[in-house]
Amino acid sequence: MRTDLVIEATAHRSPRITSTGGLSGRLTGPDTVHLIGTAATPLGGDVMNIRIVVGAGARLVIRSVAASLALPSTSERESQSEWTFDVAEEGLLDFDPEPMIVAADAVHHTRTTIRFASSSTIYFRERVQIGRAGERDGRWVGTMRSDVGDVPHLRHHVELGVGTVGHDVLSAPKAMSSSVKFPDRRGPETSGDGSVRMPLAAGGSLTTSTGERVDALPLSS
Repeated sequence: MRTDLVIEATAHRSPRITSTGGLSGRLTGPDTVHLIGTAATPLGGDVMNIRIVVGAGARLVIRSVAASLALPSTSERESQSEWTFDVAEEGLLDFDPEPMIVAADAVHHTRTTIRFASSSTIYFRERVQIGRAGERDGRWVGTMRSDVGDVPHLRHHVELGVGTVGHDVLSAPKAMSSSVKFPDRRGPETSGDGSVRMPLAAGGSLTTSTGERVDALPLSS
């Protein structure tokens, strides 16, 4: 299945939503959209393309009504999701949906691109869990790039689950929370709960937490 979703927010007007396939959005506030699944996706071989645009001076909050679930298929191909975010001058993006759960034997690749202005405000968080209850297999690959205008901001690549370089049966993490915040002038910080915050050269910060269960990871701030 191919899914296409576009959400466009402009100042002084409710966001516009257009969609086909297995993912859509519902307006739940003047500037808030909740993502909703309209079909079982992503399955192995499915492709999802999501574009989110925040115009100059606009504000957009993205949440979801439930976790998304990546499932395997008989094709044994990975599913893919492509997320593109464009945030204009003085725009605000707050993106914090429920986690992606990658079921046993499924492979999902998430590619995220965020482009924003130096006057924008960004809070972006993604969370991933390998396996449903009682499952230990599954694989997730996440690739993120963000730019402040024409200046590179972040290049980030993470893999979780069976078949990844850092995986082992006994101690490899099965869950991750990763958040990008801009602006953020705080310094680096580590904690005993597996959370690390790193300031970025072009401004803002990246906070990453890993562990066994996504619901036990610390809340990022």
